[in-house]
Amino acid sequence: MAKLARLVIWVQPRASRTEVAGMHGDAVKIRLAAPPVDGAANEELIRLLADKLGVPRSAVSIAAGRSGRRKTVEVEGIDRATLEARLLKAVRRS
Repeated sequence: MAKLARLVIWVQPRASRTEVAGMHGDAVKIRLAAPPVDGAANEELIRLLADKLGVPRSAVSIAAGRSGRRKTVEVEGIDRATLEARLLKAVRRS
């Protein structure tokens, strides 16, 4: 069975820079420099997560919330514990 991890994200588009900011309730808060126009913020979110998690962009998909701030993201090829550890590392480096 392939590994698949789900993650709840809270995005803040049009931020001064793109970064993993920490927690927002039960969701991981991510600031995105891209505006929420024509899918630009979603593309930047996928690019950021793929980079921070060490997976290809094709492994990251938005399962729910494409047009809202609260999104559910699925990441293939990684387990939940590894996903959380890598995002925590990304917060510390920001």
